[in-house]
Order: sequence, then structure tokens, then C-alpha cells
Amino acid sequence: MDDKLMLMIPGPTPVPEKVLLALAKHPIGHRSGEFSSIMAEVTQNLKWLHQTKNDVLTLTVSGTGAMEAGIINFLSPGDRVLVGCNGKFGDRWALMSAAFGLAVEKITAEWGKPLDTEQFREKLVADTNKQIKAVIITHSETSTGVLNDLETINRHVKEHGTALMIVDAVTSLGAVNLPVDAWGLDVVASGSQKGYMVPPGLGFVAVSPKAWEAYQTAKLPRFYLDLGSYKKAAAKNSNPFTPPVNLVIALQVALGMMQAEGLDSIFCRHQRLTRATREAAKALGLPLFAPDEAASPAVTSVAPVSVEAEQIRAIMKKRFDIALAGGQDHLKGKIFRIGHLGFVSDRDILTAIGSLEATLRELGDESLAQGAGVAAAARVFAES
Repeated sequence: MDDKLMLMIPGPTPVPEKVLLALAKHPIGHRSGEFSSIMAEVTQNLKWLHQTKNDVLTLTVSGTGAMEAGIINFLSPGDRVLVGCNGKFGDRWALMSAAFGLAVEKITAEWGKPLDTEQFREKLVADTNKQIKAVIITHSETSTGVLNDLETINRHVKEHGTALMIVDAVTSLGAVNLPVDAWGLDVVASGSQKGYMVPPGLGFVAVSPKAWEAYQTAKLPRFYLDLGSYKKAAAKNSNPFTPPVNLVIALQVALGMMQAEGLDSIFCRHQRLTRATREAAKALGLPLFAPDEAASPAVTSVAPVSVEAEQIRAIMKKRFDIALAGGQDHLKGKIFRIGHLGFVSDRDILTAIGSLEATLRELGDESLAQGAGVAAAARVFAES
């Protein structure tokens, strides 16, 4: 049946009908007063979502572009940076930092394990000459389904005193509590196709006063991603370049939906979906790749043993039109990932888990108790 695709991946995520309809409107001029009013509302609501009074700037980029802007605007060639690497995206920020001539020092953990916060503390305490200029962390590492302990790492950065805290919050913003001002985070990057419930194309960078001070002396080249230009334009409810007008209009609608639901309810919903998915996988005898205590609210990674991950994904797509994510790099073919980020409900999880049970049976797993996964997820929903 056409048009029944169900996205259960960590991005792009499902888009609400109201947001899709906003995309279908006739474009308006990006220098018009009408669009300026929309930008003013969007910027204010972005600050609400980020729990900040500081700048939140909107760029026409993906999450990677937002992270690049967050790095190049506040650092100079040769600056020493600590980069947390325990998955695809932490590794990406290390590569990006090296590409811009930064002195990269990786703090690594095995894929599927959270970063060791003590290693950051030791490096930062030992830096008595204050040579470390930034610590770069992926909060929710979607390649593995791990949520890193950003709060503790950030506390060590604050005790250091001078290093900037640069955060990839691409799949944690809008899914888990991330109080930017309360924690004193300096640079926070995210993307529209994740918790924002909008198609790909917009990136966001929240910037602290401390980061703006660093901007004044940063020497990495920048032009299109010069956040100073975006800051000046944002003060006039505008943009230094042509933005994707309809995506911004769609974002206006999505942020309104998020405000109506409320931050606490959004965070609780994602926690509920995460627990339900993980309990269902356990009931189906499917090993989880990341530990419960470090489970990402965006995605659950599963490492099947008796059946192949890619076979599961293929049947889920062909028979049930449900898209699951696969493993990346050396995990390709070894894990599959169930997304539960953004516009996802209890019903979506029950549908996906029921389809997963049927898929496992088709692949010859006769040991399953009938309805075990759905029952486990339903128990979580009943208790929440």
C-alpha cells in the first residue's frame, strides 16, 4: 500500500500533518515584515526550548553544519581541544576539528559504552596552564544509542574555568532535559529533522556570552557560517542570507505544538517510549547494545544474535513498511536501531514492536512467547 511508510529511525523523524501543511503554503519574501514577525516568534520559542535567554541562531544547514559553525566561530588554529569519541558522531567532530587545524586530543570509549567522565576531569585538572580551549561532546550518540553524562562533564569544564563547552545536542534537544543556562553550556548545536519534528534543512546554534568573548579573538576562517552575521541579523528578526522560508514557517508550527505539550511532558514522553522499547526488546530476547543507565531518548540499538540485523530491517520494510536504522561503520550488519524521537507516540511503539515480533517469527524464531514484546511495552505505558 502506498504512502504508509512509518519512520522509526533517529532522523529524519516523522513530521506532523500541521507541519507538512505549513510547508505547502506559498512562500513569502524573506525580507518582508510578515516573515520578520515569524522569525521573532520562532527565535523566542527556540530560546524557550533551549531554556536560555542567550542567542539561539537559525542556519540553513544540517546538524553537521551547525556543529561546524559551533567550532569554527570560537577557536583558532592550533587550539587544544578535548573531543569525546564513543561513536560515529564523536569521531566526526574529532575529524572536523583536525581538518581546521585544531590540536585534537580524543577521550574514547568503546562504541556502546558512555564516555568516562573521570577522564575528562583528570585532563582538565592537569591543564594548569589553561591550554585546553574547548571540550566537544556528543550528548546523544545515535550511532550506538548512548546518552553521555554531559552534566558531569560540563561541571568539570566549569571547574577548569576557561575552556568552552561545545555540545552536539542534535538528537537530545527536545527529547531530554537540557537546561542551557542552568548548566552554563557555551555552544549547543542541533538540527530540525530530529526532536523539532521538521524536515531536514535547518540548524540551530545557542551561544553563551563566554563564547561570544572567544569569538572576538577566534581566527579560523568563516563566511557563510559566521555567527556574528547571524547575531546581527537576528537582532532585526532577519537572516544574513536567504533562509528556507517554508521550513521556518513549518518550524513555527512545530514549536507551537511543543509549547502546547510542555517541556516536562515532552521529556516524560521520550523517557516512556525509551523504556517501553527497551523492555520490549528484552522480552523478545534481543540484546541491547547500550546499557539502561546510559540509554539515549532518541534511539534504541539492538544487537541480535540468532538472526541477522539486516534481515530484520529488510522484512520490516518490505512487509510492514516500517523503516529501522542500521548500524554504522564497523557495526553495519551487527545492530539495528529503533528510533523514538520527535513526533512518536505510544501507538507507534506498539505497532513497531508487534511488527518486529512478526518479523522474528518469519525468520524462524519459534521460541517467542506470543505477544511478549507488545505486552512488555504495554506494561510500561500502563505504569506511566
